[in-house]
Amino acid sequence: MTQTVPLLAIEDLHVTVDDQPILRGVNLTSHLGEIHALMGPNGSGKSTLAKALMGHPAYRITSGRVLFKGEDITEADPPTRANMGMFLAFQYPEEIPGVSVVNFLRTALSNRTGIDYTVLELRLRVMDAMSSLGMDSSFADRYVNQGFSGGERKRNEVLQMAVLEPDLAIMDETDSGLDIDALRIVAEGVNRLAGSERGFLIITHYQRLLDYITPDTVHVLIAGRIVASGGAGLAHRLESEGYDAFRAAAVS
Repeated sequence: MTQTVPLLAIEDLHVTVDDQPILRGVNLTSHLGEIHALMGPNGSGKSTLAKALMGHPAYRITSGRVLFKGEDITEADPPTRANMGMFLAFQYPEEIPGVSVVNFLRTALSNRTGIDYTVLELRLRVMDAMSSLGMDSSFADRYVNQGFSGGERKRNEVLQMAVLEPDLAIMDETDSGLDIDALRIVAEGVNRLAGSERGFLIITHYQRLLDYITPDTVHVLIAGRIVASGGAGLAHRLESEGYDAFRAAAVS
């Protein structure tokens, strides 16, 4: 039987921040078409993993490695990872005053594909994506995240995914600060983009996002280690039992 190359393979990953060890041997493998959810309490290392996967220089990999589509990217810089098809949706997206959404996406997509899109070509692509996501077309000419509500910032990141079409979308606590309506809108956008051509790693603190997005695998991260993995039911177990039931495994 032919073995498929994993989309993402994290092998015994150790990461430090300011010389403090945060991740202490993380292992995780995912394939195209899969949605993985990573859950854990505050301070467990969830956001550290997201930033380390994208090559943030402050998050130093001290041992282990990261493979993307079979290629070792442990030492690759963030632009290389992004151009290979990795995407990070931030917990707190930054404002970029003076840069419109459509121009931001034109630059990002040109870097991703190597094609110099005209403004008109990119606008048509953005408008099509906005229509599929149920977004108002005026959104395209607003400055990136300037004056955006929390929900609009997160919807903007879903729009970026729809236009850039990454192979792997890492979503770092996308549900943070969202009310129930905004949460549902973002989840619907993710579900529209999910499919056999891409994978998702959804990082979250609470189970509520997973009421709208059904993961193939749920991982529990505590004290820098994945201490349990299972199906969607694991998230419901966490909701009812809390993280204390898993803490002993993190120090064993």
